Amino acid sequence: MLQYSSAKQKFTTVFLALIFISVAGQSQKIKRPQPVWWFGESVAANFNTYQGTTQMLNSSLTVPTAFHKGDGIKPYASLLTEYRPGKRWGGMLNIAYDNRGGKFDQVIAPCDCPANLSTAISYVTIEPSLRIAPFASAFYVFAGPTISFNVNKSFTYTQEKQTDRRGDLSNINKTLFSAQAGAGIDIPVSSKTSLTQMTVSPFVSFLTNFGHDPRTAGSWSVYTVRAGLALKFGRAKKSAATSTIINPVTTTTAVIEKDVQFSVRAPKVVPLNRMVKETFPLRNSVFFNQSSSEIPARYVLLSKTQAKLFKEEQLQQTQPDNLYRGRSARQMAVYHNILNIIGDRLRSNPQSAVTLTGSSDKNPTEGKLMAENIKQYLVNGFGINATRITTEGRDKPVIPSEQPGATNELTLLREGDRRVDITSTSSALLMQVGGITSPFLRPVQITAMQTDQLDSHVVFNTEGANESLKSWSVAVTDEQGNIQHYGPYTQDQTSVPGKTILGNNTQGNYKITMTGETKSGATIIKESSVSLVKMDDPKQEGLRYSVLFDFDKSKTISAYENFLTDIVTPLIPENGTVIIHGHTDIIGEEIYNHNLSHERATGAQQIIERGLSAAGKKGVKFETSGFGEDTNMAPFENNLAEERFYNRTVIIDIIPAK
Repeated sequence: MLQYSSAKQKFTTVFLALIFISVAGQSQKIKRPQPVWWFGESVAANFNTYQGTTQMLNSSLTVPTAFHKGDGIKPYASLLTEYRPGKRWGGMLNIAYDNRGGKFDQVIAPCDCPANLSTAISYVTIEPSLRIAPFASAFYVFAGPTISFNVNKSFTYTQEKQTDRRGDLSNINKTLFSAQAGAGIDIPVSSKTSLTQMTVSPFVSFLTNFGHDPRTAGSWSVYTVRAGLALKFGRAKKSAATSTIINPVTTTTAVIEKDVQFSVRAPKVVPLNRMVKETFPLRNSVFFNQSSSEIPARYVLLSKTQAKLFKEEQLQQTQPDNLYRGRSARQMAVYHNILNIIGDRLRSNPQSAVTLTGSSDKNPTEGKLMAENIKQYLVNGFGINATRITTEGRDKPVIPSEQPGATNELTLLREGDRRVDITSTSSALLMQVGGITSPFLRPVQITAMQTDQLDSHVVFNTEGANESLKSWSVAVTDEQGNIQHYGPYTQDQTSVPGKTILGNNTQGNYKITMTGETKSGATIIKESSVSLVKMDDPKQEGLRYSVLFDFDKSKTISAYENFLTDIVTPLIPENGTVIIHGHTDIIGEEIYNHNLSHERATGAQQIIERGLSAAGKKGVKFETSGFGEDTNMAPFENNLAEERFYNRTVIIDIIPAK
């Protein structure tokens, strides 16, 4: 048992050292191309420990005194493959030569003379593993089964005053099934800009003796601590954004401390407006004011007579101009009719039922009263049978915004947690995919004229600005020498509507000059150019879909993955354009929110790309951006809890090929 404890201590020490190296390395925050597939090889030392009893070696040799414990250090080598579709999880496969040889502790034979036994037992192993990077960093852990096929079973037995005996062990298990777990860290050794990446990866693993009994005779078992080094190679795909850079960038730099990359993406044609059919997600919550259990006045409450005449379809008839960026008064008008929409759906589907769960901080009784007030509105106004509506009270929602230990912006977080959530098992009320796993209600269909579509914007990318620059600005100069100034900015990306740059002109050629100030006060200047043409195409029709996220989450729920794959992807035409933009609310740090919105947008793109590949569709272009909490680009204001919830979103615009 002392040897076993020592092995565990070695494993724990190396494991903690790898975590420390990984965390220390995170301060560099180097953005590198990330290949999905990696290939390579590894070498390691197996620190083998023997337990159990071995005495009968084969049919011709049974030693006079049984051997019990032992150890040995033997080689391990493998060919490896890794699959890393995301930052946190993936898979590994090692096909290896695995030497579990060693030497038993010396024993004293009846002749009062020492006896020794060593083995060279070894295997070809197959080791599939689940790979998880818990901190989304270079540090990773892995675990999985081990399948071992015996290839060597030789031994050497020596006893003083006797001739050495060599042979093969009998009763060998030809195939063994056991398990292993470990940790490693990927240390990059190639250029951070190269598409071909190479890492040197020290690792340590523990291979259990459970299932690893080399023989059917005796009780001999082997467990192993393995420490080694892997060399891995992978090649990343070129970024989709690379092909959207309109012009080569020429550079004049006053002082460069750390270079930034500047590019401009401009539409070939600036459309004036476009008719858009939008599938607007219906959040399943009614948010209540502090210190009041009454339904807030901003929600549309109808009289009994008005409720009799209300139909959900009426909400599509009044169409303000501000489909995008006008702070979406129309969408909020739809959302604030949520109780009337629920009442109409319950009335039209008499077999359906709902549960109303009210949440009030440390006061479940008040939470249930909030739910009861909504129930009474549906019963009295829409004539819904009270038995179809269940009410509950909680101190926190099932998925709260405020987390234990939170100290910042608690007022905004608690406003989001003071609400009544509406759930149902009825497909007439739920989102059209996802079934009972979907927490969102069936969306509302809206058709309206979009006057400021994102594909009409000129997008300025200053990669590395967030790290290297205090701020940067853009000067746009036309052929007559007139200059328009935009900025200052601090994030890596911003955009300006093409029609704003064109003004009253129908077309124009422009010189773009980016001027940035480094964090030490130096100046960096970069230039590019664009050509813009304004054109109206009233026949072109677009589609818009939205994905909502819970607070501080970047992964879509499974129901929305089905939604993107089964509903959105089939509507994307070949050679069309998909514009994906992610957003957050104003809670949290600006830089963090920018990265979070980017993760949300790229995650949605990856799901859609997989669906397009499975369908065999080609030529689809993606323009994907993360705008964080940028209030100039946010779909909604941030004054109300429901607006902040709707800003936790990814919006997907499908533009047909022109």
